[in-house]
Amino acid sequence: MENSTVLPITVIIPCYRCTQTVRRAVDSVWQQTQRPAEVILVDDASGDRTLDVLNEIKNEYGEWIRVVELEENSGAASARNVGWSMALQPYIAFLDADDSWHPDKLKMQYEFMRDSPEVTLSGHQCVWSRAGENEPMISMKPKFSKISAKSLLFKNAFSTPTVMVKRDIPFRFQEGKRCAEDFLLWQQIAFAGLQVACIESPLAYVHKPLYGAGGLSAQLWKMEQGELSNFIFLYRAANMGLLLYVASISFSLIKFIKRLAITNLKRSAKIQTRKGEDS
Repeated sequence: MENSTVLPITVIIPCYRCTQTVRRAVDSVWQQTQRPAEVILVDDASGDRTLDVLNEIKNEYGEWIRVVELEENSGAASARNVGWSMALQPYIAFLDADDSWHPDKLKMQYEFMRDSPEVTLSGHQCVWSRAGENEPMISMKPKFSKISAKSLLFKNAFSTPTVMVKRDIPFRFQEGKRCAEDFLLWQQIAFAGLQVACIESPLAYVHKPLYGAGGLSAQLWKMEQGELSNFIFLYRAANMGLLLYVASISFSLIKFIKRLAITNLKRSAKIQTRKGEDS
């Protein structure tokens, strides 16, 4: 792919036991129509062959990639912060090791951020990409919408692999927090009065359901606890009053019960299907 423009972006990918997926993630960055200046791969003390695979990828792509090895497993939030502290570019884009991007993602998002200097954080839509399916069609001139701080109390507008943020903001992921740590960062930025915007286009892909599947997304209660702790943090920081605090917690619990019910129904349906096949 011809690529003559280097964008002033650092891509940060936290890596933990991701030998089967990280190459797909990195390849999707390399295949951007306009590539970022650098990619930082942070091995979060995986303890398997992940670090070897990251070094193999670095050897293939050269100095464009930097590999960082953490001595102790601390979670994606801390791994992203380490990469952030090493970033040399004015914009940071986050990607997870099991996700990937549309080829025009960085070009479109950077141009929006460049042309909208008042925006500190932008994100976009994210879709579940099933094996064998074609990528969704996108508009090269998508609509943009502003995201209010209050709306972020009731819905996480962005999956982490959709977000681009200015490097020099005075906020980071909460160290050691392993669930809803990304959501808290978006909320902190918005409640600080900094502008947040959404690009109405599906420019990132996850390769498993957003919840109810294996891995971290299956740990619904832990995710809910992480979200509830965000509200406590924001309330104690005087970002919202008591009424909004109670409303946020109540709405979150209702969503959790709904998600739990849907997950249990899907699990029951799979069990019944297996029983039917075995009979």
